[in-house]
Order: sequence, then C-alpha cells, then structure tokens
Amino acid sequence: MLLSIFLILTFGLILGFIFEKMKLPSLLGMLIAGILIGPTTFNLLDENLLAISQDIRTMALIIILLKAGLGISKDTIKKIGGTAIKMGSIPVLVEGAAVALLATIFFDLPWMEAGLLGFIIAAVSPAVVVPSMLKLKETNLGEEKEIPTLILASASLDDVFAITLFSIFLGIFERGNVSIREALVQVPYQIIGGILLGLLIGYLIIKFYRTFDSLNLSYRSLILVVIAIGTYALGGFIGVASLLSIMTIGYLILEQEREMAKEFSAILNELWMVAKIFLFVLIGAAVELEAAFGAGLLGLLLIFLGLVARSIGVLLSTHNSYLNFKERIFCAVSYLPKATVQAAIGAVPLAAGVPSGELILALAVMSIVFTAPIGAIGIEKLAPHLLEGKTE
Repeated sequence: MLLSIFLILTFGLILGFIFEKMKLPSLLGMLIAGILIGPTTFNLLDENLLAISQDIRTMALIIILLKAGLGISKDTIKKIGGTAIKMGSIPVLVEGAAVALLATIFFDLPWMEAGLLGFIIAAVSPAVVVPSMLKLKETNLGEEKEIPTLILASASLDDVFAITLFSIFLGIFERGNVSIREALVQVPYQIIGGILLGLLIGYLIIKFYRTFDSLNLSYRSLILVVIAIGTYALGGFIGVASLLSIMTIGYLILEQEREMAKEFSAILNELWMVAKIFLFVLIGAAVELEAAFGAGLLGLLLIFLGLVARSIGVLLSTHNSYLNFKERIFCAVSYLPKATVQAAIGAVPLAAGVPSGELILALAVMSIVFTAPIGAIGIEKLAPHLLEGKTE
C-alpha cells in the first residue's frame, strides 16, 4: 500500500504541476494521473487502498469544506440567502427531470430507472467546485457580490436534493412502493438538521477551546479536523446533511473566534495541498473509461442536454437577483462539473440489481470524464472575464 501512496503523490504532483504550467487547473492533471495508474489503465494501485478510496476522498472533502466554512460570515449569509436556496434547488430539479425524460426517449428506460439516472447525473461536484471557489476568494474575483460563497453554499444544497431524490427512486425499486411525501420531507429535515448539528458541534468546540486555552495551534487544528470527521459520520448516522454541518462549524468559529479562524484556515491550506492530490487522483482511479465510452454518442447527447437544462435552471434561479447577466452566466458555468456524487453512487443501482445498472454506471462515469474538465477549465478561464474584482 505504501507504493500506491507513493504513486498517487508522485504522479498527482507531477501532472498537477504540468497542467498548472499549461495554464490549466491542476486538478485535471491529478484526475488524469488517477486514470493512468488506476484499474482501467495500468492498474498500479493496491486493491486494499482502492477499497477505502471512498473514505479517503471523503476525508479530503471534509478538509476543504471546513476551510470553506471558515470563510463564510453572517453578513454574507444575509446577502446570498434567498438566491442560494433557489440555486441549490431549481437547477438540480430541472436537470434531473430533463435527464430522466430524455433517458426514457433515448434508451427506453422505465420511469423509475430513468429517475435513478436523472438524479445521479444531476448532482454538482463539491470536489471540483469548492477548491475553485476558494481560489477565486483568494484572488478577490466576485467577492464584491460574494459570488464564490453563493456557489459554495448552493452546491451543498444541490447535492442534498440530488441524493434525496435518488434515494426515493431507489426505495421505489427495492421496496416496490415508498411514500414520496414522507421522502420529500427529508429534504428540509436534512438541511435544517445539518445546520443545527453544525451549530451545536461548533458551539461545543468553541467552549472547549476557551476552557483549554493553553492548547497550541497544532493540537487545536488536529482536534478540529478529528471532530469534523466525527460530525460527518454522526450526520450520516442520523440522516442529516453532513457537508452542511461541517461548513456550519467553520462559519460559527469565524463568527465567534475570528483570529482563531484565520489560523485554522492557514493550517487547513497546508493540509489541503496533500489532501487534494488524494481526492482527485482517487476520483480519476474510480473512472472506468470503457464504461464511459460504452454509452456512446446518445449518452454524450443526454449529458449535454442535461447541462443545458441545468444552465437554464441557474438562469431562472438567479432571475431578478442582485447578479448581472455575466455573473449569472458564470454561475451556470460553475455548476457544470460532475465528479464526487457520480463516483460515489454511480454503481449503486448496478449493485442493487437495477436492470439498466450498467448503462447508469456508464453514463455516470461519462458525466465525470466530460464535465469535470469542462467545468474546471471554464471556471478558471472565464472568471477574470465574467467577474469583477473586489474594490477595497
């Protein structure tokens, strides 16, 4: 397994560096590194490491979401609140419904299987979006109107809707019937529950730090990361939005202990340098190229039309908002990448015995292969042209 870790770090660093020199997002190089050393190409990674790759990716995601939360203030929440809720719900519902409808036409899927596919494909990728938005915050692009934070917050809500609706369709398949009304209640429960859990844990962390104020920064940072991992696990156990919980912890620390929040952000920056290599290389390793291209041109057309529907959803949700047209277009571009959810649950229908499980997996993988690079490049290249820098 040590050799696999060496290969991940070495190939991830080298290809990430090469892509940066080519003026492209380093994460693309890391994704390609994962594809090259993963099971579908040269198969250089230890099976034991691949078996826990989902957990490693989750830990990396926890670190970057915690850092994101440490940059969200109360004033920002007031500014973006209504728009974030609309952007977190309308685009995913429009894309999921469009993909499901098109799947019944293109592939003659039953409505239930089409629904599974629709809401696997519809989820935006926090793994791609969050680091990209934090990079924009560092350069102050879009910060005047808090656009990076708007996209950070709404992307988390987007995944709650996508995964909840996916679970509804999976429940219908496995049990034959499910109360859709009861299932839909899960959406506000998960969102509100996730925020409340984050506030509770954040409050306890702050009390702990104030009680044991002699702890040095290294211990405090380690405790914060450990508790964030525990919060994610607890959130999953009680069925609330764990990713929102983690961002909320960061938000509360920033509100209550601003200097400490800055120190934590600096430490998490260092951790992220290693964590992002594992995150993107292992996402690349999860990509099955043969499956991706097995869906053919119809699959590619389905994904493209889904992205068109999502972009329309973004424009609808930002209509009459505080954003101008160029900023709304940027939000649509930022909402293109798929990776995290598709890599995590793309194979679930196949494992559950869904007849079209292989096709669903192929389309999930295809969505990663085509949208992650397009979205990442689009965010990096278009941000300077579509967003304004923050004026001091």
